Amino acid sequence: MPHLAEAAVTGEMLAMEDRWGTHNYHPLPVVVAAAQGAWVYDVDGKRYLDCLSAYSAVNQGHCHPRILRALREQAERVTLTSRAYRNDQLPPFCKELAELCGMEAVLPMNSGAEAVESAIKAARRWGYMRKGIPRNQAEIVVCENNFHGRTTTIVGFSSDAGSREGFGPFTPGFRTIPFGSAGALDRVITPNTCAFLVEPIQCEAGILTPPAGYLAAAAEICRFRGVLLIADEIQTGLGRTGAMFACDHEGVRPDAYVLGKALSGGFYPVSAVVSSRDVLGVFDPGSHGSTFGGNPLGCAVAREALRVVQDEGLVRRSAEIGSWFLGELGRLSHPEIIEVRGQGLLAGIELRGPARPYCERLQRLGLLCKETHDRVIRIAPPLVIGREDLEWAVGRLRTAFSA
Repeated sequence: MPHLAEAAVTGEMLAMEDRWGTHNYHPLPVVVAAAQGAWVYDVDGKRYLDCLSAYSAVNQGHCHPRILRALREQAERVTLTSRAYRNDQLPPFCKELAELCGMEAVLPMNSGAEAVESAIKAARRWGYMRKGIPRNQAEIVVCENNFHGRTTTIVGFSSDAGSREGFGPFTPGFRTIPFGSAGALDRVITPNTCAFLVEPIQCEAGILTPPAGYLAAAAEICRFRGVLLIADEIQTGLGRTGAMFACDHEGVRPDAYVLGKALSGGFYPVSAVVSSRDVLGVFDPGSHGSTFGGNPLGCAVAREALRVVQDEGLVRRSAEIGSWFLGELGRLSHPEIIEVRGQGLLAGIELRGPARPYCERLQRLGLLCKETHDRVIRIAPPLVIGREDLEWAVGRLRTAFSA
């Protein structure tokens, strides 16, 4: 068991957070104090299998030694310069990420929501400068049940009432269509449409996968109608679905990727928009920025996190072990289970009733996962997880559904 820095008990930590923290989450009643690989340990020393991976931020596993070493080595040299100066980690980070994506340029940011906001700004300015859309008339098409972040602009085009209530007025310029309908996309596009922003799989909505051929059809429509296809791969990218990017399953290369989470292996907030020079070239000095975006510590961490994904074959591993795992989940039998769906090491178990009691039951059995959209159990373990650990997880799931 990894060293626990402080002696504490779960009850004390829960009470302290409830007293002093803001109640904008409904976490499971477990207080993690240490982690390694696919396993985490609470303040009382109990071990749990992490089947959430910080919403895919730790695809490479907790505390990966190579990424940890990169963090330490860079932290001893220089951590932050701001973009007022150049640093020796940003250029290779941009080059390596752009080449991985088959793109020409990288705009580094910090959180996933920042990257989405940056993509929105890029798309709008591209619409005005390249497409000739009249000033302040650009529109972006989004999908129902989307989840792209929590900023005011982003929740403004969310269809989740809980994310919107009390936060208006909202930014205009977004048109919403059903997820998975290429025909709906084609019908809603106008001369003022600059972009279609879409998640290849809607993770937060309950691991909703579109019909086969949807992304390819959407890409063709966007090309024909002169609209940017922006793929939000913050949660699905970097191996999670058994491909480097979920778009790869249909041979689609979008006009822009939005990346985050596993881009830093969970060590540090790093995100990016990766696109062509035509799209990201719309920015000029002073038009967009971030003090921490592209900082040397973040870039060094992200470079090693990307190398780990490639060197350790995590994409192939996700495809192979994920296929077996989804097959095992599909054999779960219980009157409450409606459907099991997913791709790679990303799975959702849709139930007829609330999923929270089952997540709490699984926690007591030593397996951590989380409900999403009330009735779906979301399962997404680190891509480094061993076959034996997944077999153990399947056993715990069978036990949870045996009552």
